[in-house]
Amino acid sequence: MRILVSNDDGYFAPGIAALAEALGTLGQVTVVAPERDRSGASNSLTLDRPLSLRRTSNGFHHVNGTPTDCVHLAVTGMLDHLPDMVVSGVNHGANMGDDTVYSGTVAAATEGFLLGVPSIAVSLVSKSATDFTAAARVARDLAERFMRNPFPRPVLLNVNVPDVAYERLQGIRVTRLGKRHKAEPVVRSETPRGETVYWVGAAGGAADAGEGTDFHAVANGFVSVTPLQIDLTHTGLIAPVFDWLQR
Repeated sequence: MRILVSNDDGYFAPGIAALAEALGTLGQVTVVAPERDRSGASNSLTLDRPLSLRRTSNGFHHVNGTPTDCVHLAVTGMLDHLPDMVVSGVNHGANMGDDTVYSGTVAAATEGFLLGVPSIAVSLVSKSATDFTAAARVARDLAERFMRNPFPRPVLLNVNVPDVAYERLQGIRVTRLGKRHKAEPVVRSETPRGETVYWVGAAGGAADAGEGTDFHAVANGFVSVTPLQIDLTHTGLIAPVFDWLQR
């Protein structure tokens, strides 16, 4: 297999090192990641300046752009062949429910999917993780499954792994996205120079976390696998909006 690995935590993050090592047993792994932490970058592309691609001593490549830039640059300009799979992660922290809208981890996988490559975003649900082994092994299991039994069309999977040893995982559940409560307000503070600045507030807690959601699966020790799509059309509102415009 030819696997492209990226993330949003930066090329130096321990999660991407664990992921590249785990996937390296399956084939050729190429790592292209942001030069710094770009968490929350979502699906943004850098269009106002050129991008630089540099190679580090461990063979990883880094780009002075977003996670989406990294995958787009690699697939359309750097690699000689289309990769068999794009795997993004392992992210330090959950990407469940509304998180997927903002997540750079999910965005990197999304770009692969948009370019016609089966893609997986993998996150470790922990605020203080130090061991990414289990999550990286889950990613390897899924990639190996793709290798043995390819999905009939490109697919985008959002994977969240509980922060426990691999042997303590309860299994895998296919889930839907849950929903969070509204985010906390911004936090206002002042710099030493007297300038007012604002920090974005913390994400809200789980609101829709019932059975079948990613929140519920992870809370019960299961790996959550959520198939995602890009079509944002609210089909249920097409007729009501049409009627509204006729009034």
